Amino acid sequence: MKKIRVMLADDHPIVMTGFAMSLEGQGLHVVGQARTPEEALEQFRQLKPDVTVLDIRFGEQLTGLDVAKQILAQAPDAAIVFLSQFDQDSLIKETYRLGGRAFMTKDCDPADLAAAVRRAHDGELYFLPQIAERLANLSVRGDASPQSQLDERALEIFTLMAEGLTNAEIAEKLDVSTKTISNISQAVKEKLGVHRPAYITRLAVKHGLIEP
Repeated sequence: MKKIRVMLADDHPIVMTGFAMSLEGQGLHVVGQARTPEEALEQFRQLKPDVTVLDIRFGEQLTGLDVAKQILAQAPDAAIVFLSQFDQDSLIKETYRLGGRAFMTKDCDPADLAAAVRRAHDGELYFLPQIAERLANLSVRGDASPQSQLDERALEIFTLMAEGLTNAEIAEKLDVSTKTISNISQAVKEKLGVHRPAYITRLAVKHGLIEP
């Protein structure tokens, strides 16, 4: 039987090597290892792997989520498994919403990761029991995350606010007027019910928009 061809993308070489060895030991074939989002996109185009395993938090300008969006734009049927050391509910939900077929934490059992890769290759979703339970709970109680309440531009501004940028700095970065940013930022604060900078940052960290 032909082995499933897997590409890994993670900015920690030791971690990636460990996962590669684990997957090879489970009978899979690791054909590529990318250390940056740009490398991941280039290797995906060149290698055309059966399954791509993406770290969510790697790179500076782009992240694993950005890479997934670009890959799925090129190849809508691409099988993507997300890896992360963070497991916020909203982040998990976002990976599946984007089109990922599994969300795995970096401390997962190698056999579980291999199972996720195989299920992804077969066109199926894979859920660890604890992830499935959390998603079910999230569905029942509703999603109060910034991602679910803000449109794309407002979410971008909220994230920059959480990183500590002033309205003037955000306006310059996004090339819009300070007045526009001031209006949007005020609306964001009202919508989310947070006003102090510390609370804004805490909320962004909680929902995986910025790192602690």
